[in-house]
Amino acid sequence: MAHVCPWWFVRSFDNPIRRWFHDPEGIFGSSVRPGMRVLDVGCGAGFNTEGLARLVGAKGRVVAVDLQPRMLAMTERRLRGSELAERVDLVEARIDDLGLQSQALFDFAVAFWMVHEVEDLDWLFGQLRDALGPGAELLICEPKLHVTGRAFERAVQAALRSGFREAGRPTIALSRAVLLVRG
Repeated sequence: MAHVCPWWFVRSFDNPIRRWFHDPEGIFGSSVRPGMRVLDVGCGAGFNTEGLARLVGAKGRVVAVDLQPRMLAMTERRLRGSELAERVDLVEARIDDLGLQSQALFDFAVAFWMVHEVEDLDWLFGQLRDALGPGAELLICEPKLHVTGRAFERAVQAALRSGFREAGRPTIALSRAVLLVRG
């Protein structure tokens, strides 16, 4: 297995300052609309989950998936007591399964700063392809300081092999990013 970011380290980059350069509503606002079903893969402490829940509105749904129960607990705490909590389902993944079989197809998915943690990229993108409806978008963002351009391009190629097509390369601070569409 590739290195997985420990739950306690997420506090080093998931803090109030992060909103200055990673505003979820700004990053996802052109793709996510009210009423959509959205998948946040590797949700961590729920930084993007919270913004996605705002964007999908009261009739939308966000499914936040993480391998680490402590990350899911941090996401739950972040949303507790707000109307956003009612829009979010938390799913604990396993090393070999994202746990999405019982879910309806998604309209949009994001994998933010987590793809590099997965050893078998063909498996990951196969699971994501199966979770997304035809024409649904997948945004992949990887940290520039941690993931080389070559490693990022390997991930993009794995996604293309799995049935996605490239739709663009959005500019996201401190990140390498690609927007993909499920065929």
